[in-house]
Amino acid sequence: MTSKTDTKSVSRRRFLKGSAIAAGTAAVGTVAMPNVSRAETITLKMQSSWGASDIFQEMAKQYTDRCEAMSGNRLKFDLLPAGAVVKAFQVQDACSDGVIDAAHTVSAYWYGKNKAASLFGTGPVLGCDATQMLAWIQSKDGRELYRELTQDILGLDVVGFFAMPMPTQPLGWFKKEIKTAEDMNGVKYRTVGLATDIMQGMGLAVTQLPGGEIVPALERGVIDAFEFNNPTSDRQFGAQNVSKHYMLGSYHQAAEFFEIIFSKKKFDGLPQEIKAILEYGAEAANTANYALALDRYSADLQGLMNEDGVTVARTPKAVMEAQLKSWDKVLEKLEQDAFFKKVVDSQRKWSERVAFYYLMNAADYRLAYEHYFPNKLKMG
Repeated sequence: MTSKTDTKSVSRRRFLKGSAIAAGTAAVGTVAMPNVSRAETITLKMQSSWGASDIFQEMAKQYTDRCEAMSGNRLKFDLLPAGAVVKAFQVQDACSDGVIDAAHTVSAYWYGKNKAASLFGTGPVLGCDATQMLAWIQSKDGRELYRELTQDILGLDVVGFFAMPMPTQPLGWFKKEIKTAEDMNGVKYRTVGLATDIMQGMGLAVTQLPGGEIVPALERGVIDAFEFNNPTSDRQFGAQNVSKHYMLGSYHQAAEFFEIIFSKKKFDGLPQEIKAILEYGAEAANTANYALALDRYSADLQGLMNEDGVTVARTPKAVMEAQLKSWDKVLEKLEQDAFFKKVVDSQRKWSERVAFYYLMNAADYRLAYEHYFPNKLKMG
């Protein structure tokens, strides 16, 4: 005979068992369902300062691809090359004015507004390389100084992040090998940023031009020589068709980085997780950009030498010493501006500590290279 109490216990156990099975089924169903965001897709119009076929445009796409993937396709970029909306040197104003939502550029392209812009790329060589100077930009001090310059001093409605510690930029392309600093006197030369001041101080006649205008200017005789950035871009420009002497190594632009900027009004209106993706996506692109650069730059340098008949030489120490002396004079003049001096002082303090650690600790990579690949390095 079963009591009423026993009957109630059995019913309760059956109910709990049934609930557990239903809950388990629901859980399985939840796991099996795809995690699809139902939020509206956000599309940002980004223009770069690079030609459609330049490796820098590929690097810009590495950034946008990573941001899109991390967003689960909630975020899309309409990535455009230089000139699609505005000229290469005008993307910062276009972002600030809301003509475009974002830009992929370098700070040297707007140093005409304030020469301190060049300190966030193409600044003085104080002993740190590009990787170590990018770490300064990422520091609390570097970030705040960049914000102060763009938003407080220039009144621009932009927010920006940095990526890609660029390998040292070559001294460039010349009609003959440069063996002394005097060989550069009177040369009509293309560069940008504070490098303009440095090279003018060494007796060159300097013109600032965006990448796409360099070779046509060389062909017309507007310039005699130029630097842009790297062997891959230079080869794509066709520099090897108009010049045959390529000088590697220089202090005029020993550290530069991509500047990824957004309309601050647009950025501030985005969901918090999308803002985080745009910021930290620059760090992801940093690794991808650098890996691509080392692979392609080194391969194209070999192509210039072995296929295109280009004579490659390392810039003489005497030329680099003349560049440092020119830097000293330029800094002495520009540090009369309080903000410029504040940025350089911060960089000096950083370099004194960081470069000391690096130079004391770094292995002698040249010694190791010559051990395994004897007689390969004939330059410098």
